[in-house]
Formats: sequence, C-alpha cells, structure tokens
Amino acid sequence: MRRVATLFSALTLATLSWTAGTAAHAALASSPSAEGAGTSVSTGEQRAAVRFWTTDRLRAAQDVTALPAARTAKLATAPPTTGERVSVPPLPGPVAATSAPSTRATSPTAWTGGGLISTTAGKVFFQNASGGTFACSATVANSDNRSVVLTAGHCVVDAATGTGYRNWVFIPGYSNGNRPYGTFSARSLFWEPQYVSTRSNANWDYAFAVMSTLNGRTLAETVGAQGIAFNSQTGRHVHSFGYGGSAAEGNGERLNHCEGNEFPDAGRPGSTMWGIDCVQTGGSSGGGFLADFSGGGGYLIGNISVSAGANEYHPTLGNEALDLYRRAGAA
Repeated sequence: MRRVATLFSALTLATLSWTAGTAAHAALASSPSAEGAGTSVSTGEQRAAVRFWTTDRLRAAQDVTALPAARTAKLATAPPTTGERVSVPPLPGPVAATSAPSTRATSPTAWTGGGLISTTAGKVFFQNASGGTFACSATVANSDNRSVVLTAGHCVVDAATGTGYRNWVFIPGYSNGNRPYGTFSARSLFWEPQYVSTRSNANWDYAFAVMSTLNGRTLAETVGAQGIAFNSQTGRHVHSFGYGGSAAEGNGERLNHCEGNEFPDAGRPGSTMWGIDCVQTGGSSGGGFLADFSGGGGYLIGNISVSAGANEYHPTLGNEALDLYRRAGAA
C-alpha cells in the first residue's frame, strides 16, 4: 500500500527523506521573479527530471495530503480581490469515448466517464530539498502557450522557505503506472506570493506549472486542455478530480471523481474557500474543481487544497490568480 505523508511533517519539516542517488541529479535552479513567486528550470534539469522518475520511484513517492484545517486559520489576510469574470474555453484533445458515470459521486468514485478529463487530469511527482519524493494531482488549463497546469501551492513550493520543489513532472492520463501520453517536465513554476508570505494560508493555495514540450508538441496539443474561469459565480454544482492514495481510491493509481453543490467554508476565520460534501485523500492535492462540466470537459475554478471532516475545499481564483495565470501562459 502507498504511504500517505502529511504536508508539514514530511515536506516542510523534512522528517522523511529519500536519499539514494540524489547527488547524481541536478537541483532545480531557483530564479525568483520580481514578486518572489516562481522558479525556472534549465533544459538539462528538465531532461534529468524525466530520467529521474523511474517506475520504482513513481511507486515509492508519498501522497501529499491536503492542508491540515488548523493551518488555514493561523494568519488572517485580505481576501482575494475580484473583478470582471474572465473565462478561457476548453481545448479539445484526443478523441476519447465519453459516457456518464454510473452513480452520482458523493464519495470518491473511480472515473469511468472518459472524455477530456481522462487525458487532461494527471499526477504530479516532485522532490523536496532533502530528497523526499512526493505525489500530487494537477489538470491542464487552456493558456496562450498551451503548456500550463493548475495545481496546489503546497505541491510546488515549501511555504516555510519559499523554495520551489525540484524534479517536477506531470504525467497526464496516469493510470496504474502507465504514462499514455508521456512524462512532461516543468520548465517554470509559479505560485502566489501571499501563499509564502503567510506561511501557507490556504486562501492562496493555488499554483501554475509551465511544462516543456515533448516530441515537439506542447502539452495541450498532446492531450487537450480544460477551460479555466476567474472571478466566477460560486454556489454551483461542481466536480473534482484527483489521485487519492487510499485503498478505496485505488492507492493513487487511478483517477477519482467527486461532485456536489458548493458551499462557503465557514469553519475557519478569514477563509474565502468553497467546498463540497465529498473528500478525496492524500495524493489528490492540486486536483481540479470544475464547473459547467459536461462530457468530460468544463471550466477550472480551483484546485483541491483543504480537507476537513467529510468535506474538501478549493481556493477561489480571483484577480491575483488571473495575473499569475497570465504570467504562466506567457512564459
């Protein structure tokens, strides 16, 4: 069975580490932006990241849990600013059969509906500064450079130090160790500066990764892309997707699905997150929340960030997230 690691005991405090062979692989080159919200990765390091993730290392990577609920209430910050609603439509991908799920997914359920989500959702793998290897989830978002994925801030950066994670790769359509569309390595990581400055306030727990091309094709050209929306309407029926690591969810080896009507997070002071009555476990962090979802496609409105009891929550994508997305799409 896969091991599940809590974020702050395993990543930030680095009490668990993977050390064999670490010295043989280059570290991620940190090149913070003027806002202190990103890192870039050299071409050589991108290639090394793909080589690093052998089948054995994929299996050994520990599933990162959603942020602990208590952590979100430590620092109260100004809420994300809002403005005009902006949405980017989905981009069709490979032809995939689509069928409706057999039951309403009020608890994590294996996704059997096919469609665009089956190619655009995938697993993230990365290494922290001490060499520990970890797994999260992410989703391809349509963007100007056709190379962006949305994930959680706690899947790209150590909020305690502001250090981006290394050997960062995304495997779209991951299933039982298979890589049907290959392994894409990150060439840039972008996180919200306030996620680091507040030491992991979950209101800002979103991030974008810009992936390198593979076989001369961008990520979205290869698998398609979901739409994405900013300052969008809340309180709608939404769907979430991730690679939870529990036995009931396939031990992180399959894509799972939840759905429900959104409600505001009233359990933590200062929270601007929204959630549903369904919760996916460790490894689902960063997985997409989608609205207007039909036939496997929809609009990303957030990512899995916090779990509390039987609920999971996503940060809202306001003007700050829109600015970060535009920077990623121009990289």
